[in-house]
Amino acid sequence: MNNDIRKGMRDGIPIALGYFAVAFSLGIIAKKAGLLPWEGALCSFFTRASAGEYGVYTLVAVNATYAEVIGMCIVTNLRYILMSTALTQKFSSQTSILRRILTACCVTDEIFGISIAYPGPLATAYTYSAAIVSGIMWAAGCACGIIAGNILPTNMISALSVALYGMFIAIIIPPARRDKAVLIAIAVSFLLSFLCSTMPLISTLSSGLRTILLTILISALAAVIRPRKEADDEQ
Repeated sequence: MNNDIRKGMRDGIPIALGYFAVAFSLGIIAKKAGLLPWEGALCSFFTRASAGEYGVYTLVAVNATYAEVIGMCIVTNLRYILMSTALTQKFSSQTSILRRILTACCVTDEIFGISIAYPGPLATAYTYSAAIVSGIMWAAGCACGIIAGNILPTNMISALSVALYGMFIAIIIPPARRDKAVLIAIAVSFLLSFLCSTMPLISTLSSGLRTILLTILISALAAVIRPRKEADDEQ
């Protein structure tokens, strides 16, 4: 277990650095919404979702109702249900229900990426460690952004988030190089995501809902066209 904790913390550090930059820009928005540093840190630690938090702070700024805030968070973060469901295939039969639930609570895009790529059955301690390290930095970044306020130009702060996307690409490149089917699925997902963001009707849907629909469609087609065999799973 100690080895899994060390690996989780090691792999969580680059995620944490990217999270800090993104959360810092979110902190600027939270500052405009009137949140205090400890409020932003608490919200960020338990949310860890850039789109969800951005929506929350935007709605708070206009004095929206609790129902509106909750509904917006559910819609923008529905994709995490799919990710948590996918992770159930990584657990060993001895993994308790409590550990499975706690792992689901740790899921973000990046934590899911490194957890699903974990060799063999997933060690929950690995996911917990990576989530704690990155979650603390996410919360700290939001608090620092609130404290900084408008001292730094918003464009400069937003530019720091590019590192997070680069890190996520680094997660998907290795499996894409090993498996041509994965490479094709990634390329198709990029293309369809762009097209859906520009199409008249589909573009009106939230990014989270579009992600869910595309994930179901592309994964279903990939499973039909190129199903995994038992030999692939053992490898």
